[in-house]
Formats: sequence, C-alpha cells, structure tokens
Amino acid sequence: MTKTHSAHTDTATLVRILDAAENMPGAVALRERGYQLLNLKPHATVVDVGCGTGRAVAELAQRGATAIGVDLDPAMLTAARERFPGTDIRAADATDLPLMDGEAHGYRADKVFHILPDPDAAMAEAKRVLAPGGRIVLAGQDWDTLVVDSDFGELTRRIITARADTIPHPRIARTYRNLLLDNGFTDVTFEVHTAILTDASTRLLLAQHAIAARDTDAITAAEAEQWIAEQDHRAATGRLMLAVPMFLAAGTR
Repeated sequence: MTKTHSAHTDTATLVRILDAAENMPGAVALRERGYQLLNLKPHATVVDVGCGTGRAVAELAQRGATAIGVDLDPAMLTAARERFPGTDIRAADATDLPLMDGEAHGYRADKVFHILPDPDAAMAEAKRVLAPGGRIVLAGQDWDTLVVDSDFGELTRRIITARADTIPHPRIARTYRNLLLDNGFTDVTFEVHTAILTDASTRLLLAQHAIAARDTDAITAAEAEQWIAEQDHRAATGRLMLAVPMFLAAGTR
C-alpha cells in the first residue's frame, strides 16, 4: 500500500512489495473505481503522477486512453519501462509535469501526495495541466489508521505511530475532499474503501513498518524481531490480517 522507498529497501524488494499490494483484490477494485471516476473518453490524455512500476499506465492505455506516467525515482522508471514496454513513462516532478496548459483530460495520483514535499504546488500543477471539465482522482491511505491483528497491542500501536511519523504528510488522505474544494474543483466526491489483506505476502509490508520503527528508535531491535516473528507465524498459519482504509477523492476542473 505504499510507494515510500526506504533506504533500507532495495529495488527488487520494493517491486515485490508493490506487486503484492497491487495484486490484492481490494487494490484491483480500487484502481478500477478510480478509472471509472476519471470518466475518460477514447484517446483522452491522462497523466498518472508517481506512476511507480507503471501498472496503472498500462491499464489505462489498454482502456484506450493516451496514458502518460511520470515519476522521479530512476529505479521505478526503469522497472516500469521493462515491465510494460511501449508505455509512455517520463522522468518528471509532480510540480513540473511535461504537459502543456490544459493538455490533460485526466489526472491520477495514487498513494503519492503523502510523500510530496509540497502538495499545494502539486495541486496547482494539476489544475494547470487539466483542461476545463477534466477529472482528477486522488487515492491514498491515512497512515494513522492501519489495523493489524497482533497479540502485542501496545507494541503494534507504537510501530504504526512511528511508521506514520516517518512520512512527510501521513494524514493528507483524510483531507483530499477539502483539498479539492479549496482548489476550486467541482462535483467533488469522497469515498473510503477498506482493503483487508490476509495473504502471506502481506508480511513484507508489515515487516517494513517494524523496521522503520526500529530505525527511528521507537522500538528496540528485539521488539522488532519479536513482532515480525509473530506476523511471520500468522502468515504461515493463515492468521495474518491487515486492514487499510483507502480514501478516494475525485473532482472536475
């Protein structure tokens, strides 16, 4: 559920984590709902900001859109181009998109705004590239509201809080509706879709949370090891459960 690239996460591991998250039924359904909210006509230009490994760019292109993916991470750009040959993937910042004024009919940012240095500048850039009547869709999680089944309740709370504190804007997703309204978008809608993750591969996501908490000294190395071991056991015995409320906002330029 995250595109945050930790210094302790190599590219191959990050791609596996993203694949695990993106292939979950809830994640697939959320992307489909986002595509519906974009309401794109055939051949309409849509930009996917923070495209990561390029899955959404490829899916939008398959639906007949002229899809452009942008990202700043060289590793993600390489992965996207290798995984989805022929897609339009470009190196660009969310505040300086490679499009002319009003060129885009759709703008999509999925799990991106929480890591941007300046979300307000990114929103201004979204308005610049969108044509009148163009649609914007923002999706993301609130990092304070993850629910993890664990026998170590107090430790789990510390891990979730510590992980959230490593994010530049951990609670921005809950503000998406007001962010669109404050920037003059109309027909604004706001939904929450809770992803329930029980697959064993989810342990990769959870381990990253514990490692981040350990690295910020919010928990000890022994506590991290204990918590990860418990989640590994839950994964091995089919008892793992992570619930992630995902907020989805949409509006018209």
